[in-house]
Amino acid sequence: MTLFEGLALVGIGGVAGFINVLSAGGSMLTLPLLMFLGLPPQVANGTNRVSIVLQSLSAVTGFLRAGASHIGLSLRLAVPAVVGSLLGAWLALRVSDALFEAVLIAVMAGSALLMLLPQPRLDTRPLTVERLTPAVYLAMFAIGLYGGFIQVGVGILFIVVLYRLLRIDLAQVNVFKVLIILVYTLPALGLFIAFGQVRWGFGLLLALGSMLGATLAVRVNMSPRGALWVKWLTLTVIVAIILRLLLA
Repeated sequence: MTLFEGLALVGIGGVAGFINVLSAGGSMLTLPLLMFLGLPPQVANGTNRVSIVLQSLSAVTGFLRAGASHIGLSLRLAVPAVVGSLLGAWLALRVSDALFEAVLIAVMAGSALLMLLPQPRLDTRPLTVERLTPAVYLAMFAIGLYGGFIQVGVGILFIVVLYRLLRIDLAQVNVFKVLIILVYTLPALGLFIAFGQVRWGFGLLLALGSMLGATLAVRVNMSPRGALWVKWLTLTVIVAIILRLLLA
C-alpha cells in the first residue's frame, strides 16, 4: 500500500462515514475504492465491513451522548436483521467474483435512481412496540439479508421502511439505522474473517476516516440545501464509479 492509497482510504472513508450517518450511499464509494486498489471483490466486500462496524459504533456512541433513546426497539428490530445478515454473508462468500461485480453495478445503478426520488414530507409519529408487526420484522430480515450480502445502499432501504412506511421522523431513522447496522454487521464481519476475506490494514485506514466522518455527521444539523448538495455530489461520484466498473 502506498502513501497515496492510504490517504485515499482515510479521505474517502471520511466522506462515506459522513454520508452514511446523515443519509445513505457511503459503501457505494468505499467498496469500489477497495476494488480499484487491487483487492478481489470478495475481499473488498469483507474488508469494507471493518469500516462499517467502527463508523456505526462511533455514530451510536455519539447519538447516545446526544440523548438518543429507543435502544430497546432498535435491538428488537436488529434480531431478524442479524439472522438475515448471516445468510446474506454466507451467500456472498459463495458467488463468483464476476457475478458479484455484476450485482454491484446493478445495485449501485438502482440505488442511484432511488436517491433521485423526491423525499415526501410525511406526518411522522414515534415508533412503539405495538407497531412492530410481523411485516416489519420480515422487512428487517430482508434488509439484513441484503446488508450481509453487499451492504451498498442499505441506508436507502431503512429510509423506505422506517420513514416512508412506518413514518418515523428522519432524525430517529438515523438513530435506528446506525444501531441496527452495527448489530447485524458484527456477525457478518465475523463470517468474512473466518473465511480469510478481510485485509485489516485497508479496513482500519478506511475505518479511521469513516469514524471521523460519522462523528462529524452526528454533530451536524444539515440544512435541506446542504443535504441536497451532498446528494448530488454523491450521485456524480457514483456515476463515475459505475462507468469505471463497466469499462474495467
